[in-house]
Amino acid sequence: MRILNDVLSNLTDDIPVRSVLVGVHWTVVCSRHCGMSATLMSSHPHGFMQIRDVGWLHEKSTRELAGLARSDELMEASIGVAAINSLLDVDESLAVEINASEVLISRGRGKNVALIGHFPFIGKLRQTVKKLWVIEQHPADDEYPAESAKDLLPQADVVAITGSTLVNHTLDGLLALCGPRSTVMLLGPSTLLSPVLFDYGVNILSGTRVVDEAAVLRTVGQGASFRQVEGVKLLTLMKEKK
Repeated sequence: MRILNDVLSNLTDDIPVRSVLVGVHWTVVCSRHCGMSATLMSSHPHGFMQIRDVGWLHEKSTRELAGLARSDELMEASIGVAAINSLLDVDESLAVEINASEVLISRGRGKNVALIGHFPFIGKLRQTVKKLWVIEQHPADDEYPAESAKDLLPQADVVAITGSTLVNHTLDGLLALCGPRSTVMLLGPSTLLSPVLFDYGVNILSGTRVVDEAAVLRTVGQGASFRQVEGVKLLTLMKEKK
């Protein structure tokens, strides 16, 4: 959890939380900005897991909520990562407004690519790369289980990792498996657009910034998949390998 601890230590100020929404697919925290994260749930029986201080989270400071990113309960960690995203200021002059799939297709063309997480652009990506390994906790027939990462990631020229690994605390271990010459990308709404990630071997950060808070709260609150979420734009920050 070194990365999360480092990001949290670099949050220099604190402001009140304005609202918290835990949707079926996405979690949203509104403070300075409106931050998003994937909603993940631990494998408890339905209705068993209880979020601490539920009903009063909006009365906490954003730094308090951000600290939940360290929680072993995935739903609390989802709230924490969204809270971090709501505090982060992003210098958009250094970013490119582009879909992560376009970046990955361009960087992975003709190369061996490992993708952690299931994304809707997999079919299109498979047509352009030399070899594609999709690694999932619950793999489909043509995908690989999570434990295969230790064998596949060192072979990949490009490694693309879902930002949800910040929520389930697997990112540090996955980055340790990447080859020293590989290009490493973190993508998805949970991605923290923080330069701290560059210090840990990530080269490309492709995340989400909310431009219409009301639209995000409305669509996420009604169960939107990411393609259905309104009021966001896609930003990518890059640090080229030396």
